[in-house]
Amino acid sequence: MTKQKSRTYARNRSKSSALFSRKGRERIYENDGTFFLKLVIFVILSALWLRLKNPFELGTFTVQAVPVGLFVALLLVLKIEQYQFNRKIWYVTLILMAILTSFTPVGVMI
Repeated sequence: MTKQKSRTYARNRSKSSALFSRKGRERIYENDGTFFLKLVIFVILSALWLRLKNPFELGTFTVQAVPVGLFVALLLVLKIEQYQFNRKIWYVTLILMAILTSFTPVGVMI
């Protein structure tokens, strides 16, 4: 007698199977405390601006500040988050915080 090979279906091999069970429930791979800690760190990083005492002109634009913390946070999100839909949420959060803090005097003045 020959042993029958076990079948693997495409739905079981996809990346979404790692996120959801067969019944459609989400598998929790990160607890709430970890998510909140990441949220606080990324919000603080995206609020860091490098403000210039003497702004310079770049074409028709005047550069008064550079969002250094935003760039660092974007690189961290790219390295830390495994799943694309989580990265999209973090990108939106970071960009919104950078826009909001661009109007406030938050950052390091040089």
